[in-house]
Amino acid sequence: MIQTPYLLFLGDAPDPLAAKVAQGIKDWRPDFALGQFRMDGCRADMGLPDMTLAEAKAAGAKTLVIGVANRGGVISAAWKKVLIAALEEGFDLASGLHNLLRDEPDLKAVAEATGRSLHDVRVPSVQYPIANGEKRSGKRCLAVGTDCSVGKMYTALCMEREMVARGMNASFRATGQTGILITGDGVPLDAVIADFMAGSVEWLTPDNDPDHWDLIEGQGSLFHVSYSGVTMALIHGGQPDALIMSHEPTRSHMRGLPGYELPSLEVLRDTALALARVANPACQMVGISVNTAALDDTAARDCYAEIEARMGLPAVDPFRHGAARLVDALASV
Repeated sequence: MIQTPYLLFLGDAPDPLAAKVAQGIKDWRPDFALGQFRMDGCRADMGLPDMTLAEAKAAGAKTLVIGVANRGGVISAAWKKVLIAALEEGFDLASGLHNLLRDEPDLKAVAEATGRSLHDVRVPSVQYPIANGEKRSGKRCLAVGTDCSVGKMYTALCMEREMVARGMNASFRATGQTGILITGDGVPLDAVIADFMAGSVEWLTPDNDPDHWDLIEGQGSLFHVSYSGVTMALIHGGQPDALIMSHEPTRSHMRGLPGYELPSLEVLRDTALALARVANPACQMVGISVNTAALDDTAARDCYAEIEARMGLPAVDPFRHGAARLVDALASV
């Protein structure tokens, strides 16, 4: 078990979105987030107290969590001094990066010498099956995005919160490092061997009560050439009954790919539905989650109105203005 509370390590994150792991923990498990540690040049800020390692330790923090999700999931050489100092200060380390803590000889040696633990969240702990495509009881909803990092996890978590508040039978199913750190369970999908990815999603969302909804954490984008494979595994392994489109309206290009424009919502709808209906012919597109963090309130509401008029589906930022309209749409499926 990863000990809480956490000191969130933001490192030298170049922008807030690069620290999305820390942001997710701060927003959804604020009781775990005691403070933040930022290096020189860090351009992310969670609005938490900036703490030295000694200050955080004195305040009761137990684990330094790497809150950065960089391209390729690597442990920067610039971070090493801080990570080693944290172990020597008495912290455990936790990370969801592809570059495992346990594979770094210097970190492993210091952890062993100090008796501290290294927690690599992005390591599959189950021997997952190959997908069989058999229909499962219960219902499933998946958010699919026009790009990566547009709010798919937040959409599922907001909908779960609204559904539980209504007394509906619903569970958030984590498929990435941030979701796993928030909930304590799930499948690190992008670290699963490709042949078993869809099967791991079937395993994560087994037979359930007829009225139960699995809200599956979305990953990647069908239109992102770096990460489309993980999205396809979710679409086929999840066999969703309902899809929610997730969109960030101010993006000028795909994240990390300046040569690629975002697809339109119309193209996302038609592509995602066609692929989802391979595994579940009854799948429906029910709503649109709009990430309006970069817009003021008036602009956000104008954006919803334009999208709704164009697409004929309810559109809302579920984190900013609540997920009620998306849940209403889901309840009609």
